[in-house]
Amino acid sequence: MAAHKKRIAYFYHDEVGNFYYGAGHPMKPHRIRMAHSLILNYGMYKKMEIYRPVLVEDEKMTMFHSDDYVHFLQSVTPDNIGDYTRELQRYNMDVDCPVFDGLFKYCQLYTGGSIGGARKLNQGNADICVNWAGGLHHAKKSEASGFCYINDIVLAILELLTYHHRVLYVDIDIHHGDGVEEAFYNTDRVMTASFHKYGEYFPGTGGVKDIGVNKGKKYSINFPLMDGIDDQSYQSIFKPIMSKIMETFQPGAVVLQCGADSLAGDRLGCFNLSLKGHAACVQYMKSFNVPLMILGGGGYTVRNVARCWANETGVLLDEKLSEEIPYNEYYEYYGPDFNLHITPSNMENHNTKKYMEDTKIELFKCLSSLPKPTIQIKTQMPFVKMETKEETKEGDPDVRISQGEADKMVQDDREFYEDEKDQDKETSMELA
Repeated sequence: MAAHKKRIAYFYHDEVGNFYYGAGHPMKPHRIRMAHSLILNYGMYKKMEIYRPVLVEDEKMTMFHSDDYVHFLQSVTPDNIGDYTRELQRYNMDVDCPVFDGLFKYCQLYTGGSIGGARKLNQGNADICVNWAGGLHHAKKSEASGFCYINDIVLAILELLTYHHRVLYVDIDIHHGDGVEEAFYNTDRVMTASFHKYGEYFPGTGGVKDIGVNKGKKYSINFPLMDGIDDQSYQSIFKPIMSKIMETFQPGAVVLQCGADSLAGDRLGCFNLSLKGHAACVQYMKSFNVPLMILGGGGYTVRNVARCWANETGVLLDEKLSEEIPYNEYYEYYGPDFNLHITPSNMENHNTKKYMEDTKIELFKCLSSLPKPTIQIKTQMPFVKMETKEETKEGDPDVRISQGEADKMVQDDREFYEDEKDQDKETSMELA
């Protein structure tokens, strides 16, 4: 019998690549535009419903974030930053999380795709929702952190919880998903599972014994990893751990953060995954046939981020993409070989088989003692109609956009680089 074709809703706003953190900053929203360009030029847009996300209002953000923090993000600009000296320190707005032109609108755009995707899953109008602009997992209730300002993931999960009794969050970014874990650390309705670099590495949290508190005890799962993990080692732990979680937790929906900084050769990373190894996690979570939200996250070698997310869009669509990258407006980024896939390095894998097995066994013990899940309770949310017009009008939220409209983009000239690592200059910033 032929496999059921997944209904995929893809969220993208053509302004998201315009935002610029500043010279030398490793976080470049331009990478989302590059990934979108590959998705268009590989022809994948024809097989998805494409939506422009609504700008999220401040009231929606305060479902998680504090009123004063959201008001600060609304108010501060590069021009008036001198009036907010005390607030900058209070809200951790520093070299990692700078104030830049259009900051609040940027937060509204990337958060809108995640909340819009959650609503679409709740309504049963899609099997999978994709928002590569989302996945900013470090933001806290009243604090920016690790290049993240508003935690779109937490807000999307809260939206999913209006319909699903249990939601699973999975994080394959190289950095621990601390902001999401912290938000749900004391509840049994959300399980978080993070596979990340640990030990003298930002944000410094996510030890194997960090398992949650109170009702949330044993509902936070962390697999701390060391430098150099490769595809085979990663899959040897990811698949069995996730299989056990799906069996014991039985979520009604899954949110998968696909940070691309866990790839080999990332500007801020130290793992050694290929595109195939990274995408294997996406394929595996898709195989459970549970409503699935796919988000972006970290990733600082922009050409590889675009490769990764385009490839994983293909995985979601069951499309095998050509190894030769199609011509697109950012074609020069992918030289000298202009191939889709990357070659991992010969760096040493510091994750020994014994360490991996011992950690896996410890997490299995934790999961095996979870109480049996109660039956899924569906709490029907009010239906919110999402338009599917071919024609896009400025200001109309959640409307389907044509290829031509999606191509009307303007990028900051400073997003182009000359050196092989596509970075403007060396930076001493914290990893995020």
